[in-house]
Amino acid sequence: MNNNKQLKLAGLLKTKLDAHRPLAGEIVSNLHENLVVQWTYHSNAIEGNTLTLKETKVALEGITIGGKTLREHVEAINHRDAILFVEDLVTKQQPLDEYSIKSLHQLLLKNIDADNAGRYRQVNVLISGANHKPPQAVHVPEQMEAFIKWYTTDAQALHPVERAARVHGEFVKIHPFTDGNGRTSRLLMNLVLMQSGFPATVIEVEQRLAYYEALDTAHCTGDYSSFIALIANSVKRSFEPYWWALGVEDQIQEYLKELGNE
Repeated sequence: MNNNKQLKLAGLLKTKLDAHRPLAGEIVSNLHENLVVQWTYHSNAIEGNTLTLKETKVALEGITIGGKTLREHVEAINHRDAILFVEDLVTKQQPLDEYSIKSLHQLLLKNIDADNAGRYRQVNVLISGANHKPPQAVHVPEQMEAFIKWYTTDAQALHPVERAARVHGEFVKIHPFTDGNGRTSRLLMNLVLMQSGFPATVIEVEQRLAYYEALDTAHCTGDYSSFIALIANSVKRSFEPYWWALGVEDQIQEYLKELGNE
């Protein structure tokens, strides 16, 4: 399936979900609790955090896991707080800006790296395993300013899923912070999706290699097609908990089959 078809499908699935809104409070609460744990686990695991899914759930409940570092526990709690911050930005219809990005990053590195939390890097960096080289530190402020300008102008003409993918990709291409860029980029991606009425999506740790390869290709060649396809497929998957909670899985499968026969 090409990108245009995937983006169209994402829009059609959103329309299907919108037809069921407003959702019952119990459904919203249950789905939110599951999302926070899944999103926190996978996003942190991609970056090397060794807490399992169940351990992440327990850590978010305030229980210490034996044999795990304090940093890993703090990363889980910070990520949960960052998700709540993103949701607050969506509720307030706060436009994406540098202040919000720095505030989000500050939450992620709270009690981990006070010197760099919420501050653009002052050193040049390399991304381990990637061919792309981020800009020198001296250029980060101007590139972040250009990033926000692009987002508020040209990016608004893109399909929301493509816009979210490109926000993720362009942000991490700049790599504005010394640490936490990946987690921040995935939070920003979901901010864009949720602002457009889509469910938040989770890039799973099992996708890490394909995810990194698609990102590096986008950064080195400017070809975002593989990365957009990966994100669009992830967005499609993010609707599945809703279909299960609403009891419409069979109807959606039939609908998808019909679309496949067009």
